[in-house]
Amino acid sequence: MRHFTPEEANAVLDEVRPLVEELVAARRAHREALSRQEALGVRVRGNGGGMPPATLAEAAAAVEHERRRLARLVEEIAAHGAQVKDVDEGLIDFPALRNGETVLLCWKLGEDEIRYWHRIEDGFSGRRELPLD
Repeated sequence: MRHFTPEEANAVLDEVRPLVEELVAARRAHREALSRQEALGVRVRGNGGGMPPATLAEAAAAVEHERRRLARLVEEIAAHGAQVKDVDEGLIDFPALRNGETVLLCWKLGEDEIRYWHRIEDGFSGRRELPLD
């Protein structure tokens, strides 16, 4: 596992931010595709209502497309050394060292830069302002 300084994580954030923006949009599209698929499923179970057979298959394909897109984006973000924590909110962490202990530099979509960190077991609710000292 790579450990980042706050400066290194902020530098990588320039590359990761657009991926996180796309991740949040993909998650929204995935939820919408799932909702459409479920609504069509309800309609089919209620007699189908003259729905063309391809309609349900197209809805399933849209769900699968967005699922693959989400997985690809999570992999791309991880390739930069970041950990995706919440796809709905665009929350990511970068591992860092603090007095020999691995901690996480925490960033959420909408924040200008990484300004927080937390211990692994504390999670987002335990965020503290930088510096790590």
